Amino acid sequence: MHTIDPICFQIGNRPIYWFGIWMAIAFLAGMIHWSLLARKQGRPSTTAGDLALWLMLGGILGARIAYVLANLDYYLQTPREIFRIDQGGLVFYGGFIGAVAALALLAFRKGESFLSLADFSVSALPLGHVFGRIGCFMNGCCHGADVKSPSLFTAGLTQYPVQLYEAAFNLAVYGFLLATTLRRDAHKIPHGTLLALYLILYPAGRFLLEFLRGDERLLMGGLHVAQYTSLVLMLCGIAFWTLLLRRHARNPARSS
Repeated sequence: MHTIDPICFQIGNRPIYWFGIWMAIAFLAGMIHWSLLARKQGRPSTTAGDLALWLMLGGILGARIAYVLANLDYYLQTPREIFRIDQGGLVFYGGFIGAVAALALLAFRKGESFLSLADFSVSALPLGHVFGRIGCFMNGCCHGADVKSPSLFTAGLTQYPVQLYEAAFNLAVYGFLLATTLRRDAHKIPHGTLLALYLILYPAGRFLLEFLRGDERLLMGGLHVAQYTSLVLMLCGIAFWTLLLRRHARNPARSS
């Protein structure tokens, strides 16, 4: 049972939710990461701001559309609630697709390689996701199933703190991608490498963590729809990784 008050404080009669605060922290963390990395890679100083704006708009739009579609019956009855993202209600994979679409448009507008910009962008994604999942925990959404056998990993809670498990997992993915980013600068790893690694690592962890989810999930053939999405993205990541390795072996100079 979730016992944390999702409202942090109020300004007059308007409540300010923990979820919104942690989402703001997530975007701030991403901007700091991009600013420091852009300076190291010699990118324009406006890179972080441009990415934050485009990915925020594309990501939030995609995440909210996916959530509304997953709970369409409710939102058909309460259409005004569609825009209340401050209360939670974002689907990560929907946000990921929306952000990729926005990134493609930004790369086209800047005349930059999509894979190069995707690598730069995705290096901060798991860091922002860490704080986003903490926000989910504070808000009580995306919660875990009821605990049947208490253990050290449940910390006395009656539901699995799956949001915090995913936050910890994302922190590990972030550390790995950051190390790979710094290695890429020195060893000319092919563009697209970070994107491929992320598409392999995060979906694998998400697939397993879905078994601990206790909130309402879309089911199909015994698995959650999010798990099927994870499998598809993981297979795409493996295929993309294989393609990058083959292309780099044929022409190392062109792929870096």
